[in-house]
Amino acid sequence: MAAPPFSALLLLVCAPGLCTARQVKVPRGPVYRVEGSSVSIPCNVSGYEGPPIQNFEWFVYRPGAPDISIAIASTKDSAFAYAVFAQRVSSRDVYIHRVSGDSVELRIQRLRSEDAGVYECYTPTTDAKFLGSYSDKITVKVIPDTLQVSSTGTSKGRLSSPPPLQLHLLEGRELHLSCLAQADSAQHTHLSVSFGVGRETLQDILSIRRDSCVEPGLYSERYLNDEIRVEKSDNSTFKLVISRLRPQDAGTYHCTAAQWIQDPDGDWQRIIEKSSVLAQVSVQTVDSQLKVSSSPQELHIQSGDMVEMFCNVSMLVPPPPDVTFSVGWWVTSNMDSPGMLVSSVSADGMVHLGEQYTSRDVGTRHISLEKISPTPGSYRLRIYYAQPSDTGSYSCQVTAFVSYPGGRLEEVSRKTSPSLRVLMRPQDIILNAFAQLQSTSIYRDDTAVLLCNVSVNAPPSSLHAAVSWWVELAEEEPQKRTERQLASVTRQGVSETGTHASGAKLSMDKVEADCHRLRLYNVQPEDEGSYRCVVTAWVQYPDGSWYNAASVKSNSIKLYPYARARDLLLIPVIVGFASALVVGITILSTVTCCYIRRLRVRKR
Repeated sequence: MAAPPFSALLLLVCAPGLCTARQVKVPRGPVYRVEGSSVSIPCNVSGYEGPPIQNFEWFVYRPGAPDISIAIASTKDSAFAYAVFAQRVSSRDVYIHRVSGDSVELRIQRLRSEDAGVYECYTPTTDAKFLGSYSDKITVKVIPDTLQVSSTGTSKGRLSSPPPLQLHLLEGRELHLSCLAQADSAQHTHLSVSFGVGRETLQDILSIRRDSCVEPGLYSERYLNDEIRVEKSDNSTFKLVISRLRPQDAGTYHCTAAQWIQDPDGDWQRIIEKSSVLAQVSVQTVDSQLKVSSSPQELHIQSGDMVEMFCNVSMLVPPPPDVTFSVGWWVTSNMDSPGMLVSSVSADGMVHLGEQYTSRDVGTRHISLEKISPTPGSYRLRIYYAQPSDTGSYSCQVTAFVSYPGGRLEEVSRKTSPSLRVLMRPQDIILNAFAQLQSTSIYRDDTAVLLCNVSVNAPPSSLHAAVSWWVELAEEEPQKRTERQLASVTRQGVSETGTHASGAKLSMDKVEADCHRLRLYNVQPEDEGSYRCVVTAWVQYPDGSWYNAASVKSNSIKLYPYARARDLLLIPVIVGFASALVVGITILSTVTCCYIRRLRVRKR
């Protein structure tokens, strides 16, 4: 019978639970690494006997002499290396890094083409018996470095590395940076490309992984909003696009490319990485470039004139398409009052009037605001048929926005022009009102007639008077007395009446050009009080708007409804009748009681 092979004997001798066998392992090869890059080859031992700290020795077999081992380094002997590796070992370009007691890595910091070969990891025995394997080998192939990274540029048909661009861009503009990354390798490799910006530290903006997937970094939210993207124009050119620059985007932009290869164990290894500076970018803010002024400095006008003023918006550099402006004119009548909006045009071109120019009292004023020159340009405000209320200090406020997809606007600057003055000679309007009772004596149930006489010192054709009657009732407590309106006639002549305190009807009419009459029907004691009229003079302009030119209150007149004479005569009659009735009842009661008492006596 033939003897079993050694391996079979080893299995028989080292059956489970009987003994262990030393096993030295390195990764499965071959592995490809790039000249000039670093490499780490792990090696571990298991199933050994002896101390937990094991020693390792590394050898290499070069392709030109595959049977000759060249000592590289040892964990036990510092003088182990052959002369060809001695200097590199002493300078730590080649060394053994201990991971644990039974695991190490051979590290070569900078591979040379002559480093290609078969590497052997050997462990000196510490076992009682010679069992298992004491070394393992891996093939390392060194391929040339063909990775090139640069900003795009050509020089005589070859890739060039021009100095980084110096870019000075305005906030809101687009930034385009191109990176050329390529590697000409006989092996199947993949490239990854990432863009980063350096300020205090280099931060990743966007990366294209080796599997061609895009991975956002620093600005993931802006990437999702399509503000930042990466484009690939050909197999080797990658372009970073930031659609709307912000001040914080300033910095030095880098492009980093890495070459990857898949090892036999299936893991992907980054075998070389290179970076290139693409550009140094400075971002000028819109606020630093925006200038706002107004003209003219002062306007002297007459009532009814057209007021024209300009808001001049300029920038030291042309604004980008995504920067838009809104312009608003504000007026301040005096130093203590807040500014009021006259008119504004929004970033989307919609024009709005201030509330005080579209109210029911004044009507809708004829005011226009329009852009009369290219962006950012000049904006003209026109106030047609100026009124005395239009005097004051005017200033225009300009707000700059950066527009984003979906209609979102982000304010980036707001500036106000120096103010300009609009002056108008005041109108000489003298308005007076005098109230009186048509009859000095008013009795209950009578109709009280109150007259409001108006005098105006102004051209009568230009004024329209509005008149209202007010009362402060006497029956209310003094601290609670307030005037309430009884009736009015508008500037168009429309009457509005209610009821007076006693609930009876009233009426109001115009009896003469300068006299308005109020009639209170069936007055009662509760109508007693102080009555006055209020007169407002309105001026109507050709555009249909109105101006409150003057307002005045008349004197107060007392209204006291007297009792009638017949009512006074009834008082003694009623008192006398009541007294007689009481006396009669008393006498009748007394007589009746006495009569009944006598009847009782007779019956006895």
